[in-house]
Amino acid sequence: MTNIAEPCDIYAGVDTHADTHHAAVIDQNGKHLADAQFPTTPAGYVALTAFILMYGILVRVGIEGTSSYGAGLTRHLTSFGHHVIEVIRPNRQLRRMSGKSDPIDAYAAAKTALTETKQPTPKSGDGTVEQIRYLFAARRSAIKARTAAQVQLKSLLVTAPSLLRERFRNVTDAALVADLADFDIRPYPEHQGIVIALRALARRHRYISTEIHTLDQELETLTKHTNPALTAAHGVGTVTAAQLLITAGDNSDRLRSEAAFAALCGVSPIPASSGKTTRHRLNRAETGTQTPHFTGSRSYG
Repeated sequence: MTNIAEPCDIYAGVDTHADTHHAAVIDQNGKHLADAQFPTTPAGYVALTAFILMYGILVRVGIEGTSSYGAGLTRHLTSFGHHVIEVIRPNRQLRRMSGKSDPIDAYAAAKTALTETKQPTPKSGDGTVEQIRYLFAARRSAIKARTAAQVQLKSLLVTAPSLLRERFRNVTDAALVADLADFDIRPYPEHQGIVIALRALARRHRYISTEIHTLDQELETLTKHTNPALTAAHGVGTVTAAQLLITAGDNSDRLRSEAAFAALCGVSPIPASSGKTTRHRLNRAETGTQTPHFTGSRSYG
């Protein structure tokens, strides 16, 4: 009789890009089995999954960029019950030593899935928190655009003709925008271009303010619906609640403890002692950003 080999446990890794993903498969001993490239389309996700499952029983998949280029593939794999972990990109020194290519990175991700059992669990990105993240990103860019318009408006007034500069010298910022947005250019034919430019900036500021108000209303509705207790807490406004929810993600159970959340936010203490000096410092390696501005884009848990 012919003996049929039992399917072995396998581990996969995926190097993600905007248009293509490169997948690699290894066995439980780390042996390279196969690798291939697939498009970042629904059909490509199906083909990539089928390719991996050809080689055995899938235990874990390591994916680079589960909250960016790999978000769609991560959602596809988790929807079928596969265990996906976030793989941190190796630093440049390691890449210089071992070289870099899509297959190399994919096999490195597979090796991480095999050897690292405590890697971060990615965000699911399939609930209301993902909607909040989109609204929050749009609001953040709108705030920057409004600030830029206001700064430019006030800077141009500094060098404006004296007639215009004195007209708006002592008005508040709100009154300046309101007055200039509806300013009549007819009394100033000799300065028509200047007035049109100032009026355009004021109208831009007013339009963006309306946009921000609309986004704030939608954010308030979603944050209250997602976590009423959080928004009801003293001192927690809509923006703060939205940022906390984004950081935690839709599957907040991936944050196993307060310590895990502290590590995610870049405020967990780590030893930084040397010789007779004993001290700790904040671990910024997890987020790569300053604590007050963490965005929760990473998938740490």
